[in-house]
Amino acid sequence: MSAGESSGSVVRRILLGSQLRRLRESRGITREAAGYSIRASESKISRMELGRVSFKARDVEDLLTLYGVADEAERESLLGLAREANVAGWWHSYGDVLPGWFQTYVGLEGAASLIRIYEVQFVHGLLQTEAYAQAVVSRGMPGASAAEVDRRVALRLERQKALVSERAPRFHAVLDEAALRRPYGEREVMREQLRHLIDMSERPNITLQVMPFSFGGHAGESGAFTMLRFPESDLSDIVYLEQLTSALYLDKPEEVAQYEKAMARLHEDSPGPEESRDLLRGLLQLT
Repeated sequence: MSAGESSGSVVRRILLGSQLRRLRESRGITREAAGYSIRASESKISRMELGRVSFKARDVEDLLTLYGVADEAERESLLGLAREANVAGWWHSYGDVLPGWFQTYVGLEGAASLIRIYEVQFVHGLLQTEAYAQAVVSRGMPGASAAEVDRRVALRLERQKALVSERAPRFHAVLDEAALRRPYGEREVMREQLRHLIDMSERPNITLQVMPFSFGGHAGESGAFTMLRFPESDLSDIVYLEQLTSALYLDKPEEVAQYEKAMARLHEDSPGPEESRDLLRGLLQLT
């Protein structure tokens, strides 16, 4: 199974959950009543509707009956989504080092057709070299064993394969100059990382911009964030905000719109791709 197919299972889970929520709300049925019908709690229904858990075919069948969905074609379409949504992603084999809240992100990232990021602390994971990733993970987890660090780096390198695959998403990155000047690893590690960024910025699906110190304050004042867009027209854009022990996934139109404005301003205010490559070459000479 390809990474794209397994990543798609996360999107299907979210699509199915949102359709079940719409059906429940259109019938005026509470989450509590829906939970009772499948011998589950109200919070379980909430997690199902958010696409946070896997689906049992029997539960989906019972909910569809409760919601009055009698048409066989409609039922089979939704049950088919449930089957596809339960396909395990390639990243599950990294469950020993991958927190549950990040598994959802890896699946969404792999299914996205457009990924836009702003990063300030370090080079984004999809653009890191192996040596730089080793340095970042080791610094962030000082108590981790060498084996655990290696596993986390391997996961990061596996995620990167999507950027160079046949169905690669468009990737638009804005890196703050701080991320490029903050050293991780030895001098040669940083030099290799800068060279890698220059190379990656020349790929047709990748746009890389650097927000320089000289610009002063800018639209990225709230910190790093990621925006994901999907080929499925009925799935809204998602803003991903990573925290130390969890993450936020924003999909409310009014919240996404605020990040859309911030991202647009970052794109507009940062030097273009050619100028940004020149900035990277200048930093390489200084490193």
